[in-house]
Amino acid sequence: MTDTRASALAVLRTLVGRDDADFHDGQFEAIETLVDQRRRALVVQRTGWGKSAVYFVATLLLRQRGAGPTILVSPLLALMRDQVAAAARAGVRAVSINSSNAHEWNDVLRQLAADEVDVLLVSPERLNNPSFRDEQLPALISRVGLLVVDEAHCISDWGHDFRPDYRRLRELIATLPPGVPVLATTATANSRVVQDVAEQLNSSAQVDSSAQVNSAGDSRETGGTEVVTIRGPLARASLRLGVLRLPDAKARLAWLLSHLTDLPGSGIIYTLTVSAAEDTARLLREAGHAVRAYTGQTDTAEREESEQLLKNNEVKALVATSALGMGFDKPDLGFVLHLGAPSSPVAYYQQVGRAGRATANADVLLLPGPEDEAIWQYFATASMPSQARAEAVIGALRAHGGSPLSTPALEARVDLRRTPLELLLKVLDVDGAVRRVKGGWIATGEPWFYDADRYERIAAARVAEQQSMIEYERTTGCRMEFLQRSLDDDTAVPCGRCDTCTTAWYPSHLDGQAQSAAAASLDRVGVLIEPRAQWPVGAASLGVDVRGNIPPTERLSPGRALARLTDLGWGGRLREMFSTAEPSPTTSPADSPASAALLSACIRVLAEWDWDERPAAIVSMPSRRHPQLVDSVARTFAEAGRLPWLGSLELAGDGPVGPSGGNSAYRLASVWNQFQIGPELAERLTEYASRPILLIDDIADSRWTLTVAGRLLIRQGASAVLPFTLALRS
Repeated sequence: MTDTRASALAVLRTLVGRDDADFHDGQFEAIETLVDQRRRALVVQRTGWGKSAVYFVATLLLRQRGAGPTILVSPLLALMRDQVAAAARAGVRAVSINSSNAHEWNDVLRQLAADEVDVLLVSPERLNNPSFRDEQLPALISRVGLLVVDEAHCISDWGHDFRPDYRRLRELIATLPPGVPVLATTATANSRVVQDVAEQLNSSAQVDSSAQVNSAGDSRETGGTEVVTIRGPLARASLRLGVLRLPDAKARLAWLLSHLTDLPGSGIIYTLTVSAAEDTARLLREAGHAVRAYTGQTDTAEREESEQLLKNNEVKALVATSALGMGFDKPDLGFVLHLGAPSSPVAYYQQVGRAGRATANADVLLLPGPEDEAIWQYFATASMPSQARAEAVIGALRAHGGSPLSTPALEARVDLRRTPLELLLKVLDVDGAVRRVKGGWIATGEPWFYDADRYERIAAARVAEQQSMIEYERTTGCRMEFLQRSLDDDTAVPCGRCDTCTTAWYPSHLDGQAQSAAAASLDRVGVLIEPRAQWPVGAASLGVDVRGNIPPTERLSPGRALARLTDLGWGGRLREMFSTAEPSPTTSPADSPASAALLSACIRVLAEWDWDERPAAIVSMPSRRHPQLVDSVARTFAEAGRLPWLGSLELAGDGPVGPSGGNSAYRLASVWNQFQIGPELAERLTEYASRPILLIDDIADSRWTLTVAGRLLIRQGASAVLPFTLALRS
């Protein structure tokens, strides 16, 4: 045994607390590559193999040899929390700098300066924070002992979970002092992603098969700077995979109600949307199950509490979006269930990999839905910039003369909502066209070209991945073997455990009471429409002379929508209703009066509305796409509520311009002064001065149409305006 192996084994045994612990195939080879050879390594190994042991052991050995601290780039707060806790158990002094612990940053910097930190965890986004990048990072880089990139598939835009900020690591790696080793780890990378990540680790190197280490630990040393790839088999012997196709959301929820208690231990129920997670969690709680929703919109403190409850087996499940994903560490997780399929087998493998890491058995079941493909299509293109939008952003920054523009100020100059704008800025930053500085963003002046060919190839790859996911659902072969081959794992063989290798291991019957409860939950109606309280930043630059808070006397009252388009129940029916394409000069939108079932559901919203004062009359919005639909709802409300329908507002000129959506400033500008109160409506409104008005429209998106129309009615004398729409877009 070499001195390095003996030292590494001693550290490993301290780390895991067992005197008989030994390395898995490939673990020591990775450590040796980093510690003795000071090279760059890419480790692609299944979840639970022990990738964190590699970088913790390597860190302590390098520290013993006088090296500086390790910088560990980690993508998620939940993952950071787990890594810090695991490091503490191993005797590794780890700290993090992230958006949730700003109050601790000064202490962290003091500890770094005193060389009291072994591992510093940072998010990829933090690396581009101007203060950290320009003031703290250079000093860290000058003495870093090891750079670790966790969940490295995020580097590649061919990967299933591309993060633009990760691509910036290529620049960071180029600034490292000579001889600083680099480790990238992931459990979910096919050959294309492996190649791309290796190029990011070392732009002068390609993956050299002669420098790879296989699962048996064999290595042929080549010297030089080639990235060493250590790749093992990805089979998960503990997982029992299955797919159960049910006709609709009602049947899927009924299955959950019928059989959740039969699933082993505690686990995760994944959904594709935030509203699906919240609706499913509510239904299960009402049936007496201990579950919680966990999404990107969940408060940070609540997320941490939910993670701990799951780890302590104090809840049966977290009903989660992909916000609970990479790296979440609960070795005894008993099951992972999906209500709706992820868009690729690779993403699916990553999520189900949370289960059965330290147990002999864990159940993994997919309940796909007919709405899956529509959701995939949206997310497939969300991370890819359009040429027109990219050029608009660069042009707006250049036009500002070199002074930085904050994101809200830039938002007022380009018609992009905040989230896609921030994503586009990150892409352009990585491409070198823009740069984040104190105070906002500037254009670099560097030439930028839209790589249409690359984006077309990425889009085609996304479509192929979606088709592959459908094939996984329908395969008659081994499901684990299918997932392994999707990750280009040539060791794949039938698992002998899944529902195609044997028989369906899961029940398929639905309890009658559960079906009734699911149907009642999906038939639930009524979603709050929050009134806008502030005018958007930059509206004045678009010709709308408003700013700051909307005066309380001119705000809408809280309103109601029948459902969100993303809801499991009425959302599906409303999606179909509003899915027709934008009308063109040669086509007209599909329009018809609301069905009896739809009207009945709307009446229930009205009956359950706990308004402070009952509306005295009804006014409707002028709809160019669905006039019959809106009129039928207004007439039904008037009849059922015995309220006078005073008529509709009118369009001023051509009415609102541009498609729905867009950011707040542009959307407000598109509807400002585009509605008016005609003479007949004005006369009728005088009879209801100082009384509340119920305002009816088809769909609410940005809510600026309702806000502007409501303000108009209030200025005409209404004491309050209560908006009602059939749908809320999100």
